[in-house]
Amino acid sequence: MPLVMLSGYPSAGKTTRAVQLKDALEARIVKDGAADARIARLKVHLINDQTLGLSRSVYHTAKAEKDARAEEYSAVKRVLSRDDIVIADGLNYIKGFRYQLYCEAKAVQTPSCVVHIGTPADKCREINKRLLADKDQDGGYEEEDFENLIFRYEEPNGMTRWDSPLFTVLDEDETPPVDAIWEAMVGSDGKAKVVRPNMATVLKPATEQNYLYELDKTTSDILAQIMTYQKDHAGEGGGEISVQGVDKAIELPANPMTLPQLQRIRRQFITLNRQHNISKARLKEIFVDYLNDQFLR
Repeated sequence: MPLVMLSGYPSAGKTTRAVQLKDALEARIVKDGAADARIARLKVHLINDQTLGLSRSVYHTAKAEKDARAEEYSAVKRVLSRDDIVIADGLNYIKGFRYQLYCEAKAVQTPSCVVHIGTPADKCREINKRLLADKDQDGGYEEEDFENLIFRYEEPNGMTRWDSPLFTVLDEDETPPVDAIWEAMVGSDGKAKVVRPNMATVLKPATEQNYLYELDKTTSDILAQIMTYQKDHAGEGGGEISVQGVDKAIELPANPMTLPQLQRIRRQFITLNRQHNISKARLKEIFVDYLNDQFLR
């Protein structure tokens, strides 16, 4: 069953929304499960810093934050299945991390969505200061950590596969759009949404000889092709680049990409696919697909 990823600024009220969503989904399971044994079997799991025993101080250092993300990732992976709805209630502010969770959902052939808690940054600051001052509460984020997280936040984009479908919950909304989420993830007809895994999302150890070399070389060659095209068409913007052996063309954005921008995307792709057992013949196709997703942002 589906993976629901929450995302938003620190102190945006994500856990409040996650609990609302959990309660509403469990009520829906009881209601619809009376006539559908498959739905009756469903369980809802809420995973967040509190359930994992993590404090907000983990965001003070890069290593502690990385370890916390790894713990959330492992917890989601353990319970994600066709008979479970998993609510990943965390900052989930890094698009690469959301992509990894999306890959896990697709690997077990279950859908995923992102619920963006759209509380404005200024209101989040007010809430965070109040939480820091209230000793009876769990406490907020240290001011330096809070501002750092705000600065680094990568807002979900519904035009990318891993952030789609995207549901936004505004501060004035009483509850998340439970019915819309249920329809997109489970379906009103009671039939589970089936997702087919592909080589880009099934995580397996790389076994092909020289795989990492081919991963590095293939992505470098494609970046060089992009830079050459942009140099030859300076000032034009946009355009399509055909890559040998790939049906889809690279669709360049209106504003030319700089080499540092392309290298950053390439590094993200290599990090995400370092452990995948992707056929070397398909590396070009998958990287072109990834580039096109990134250029839509």
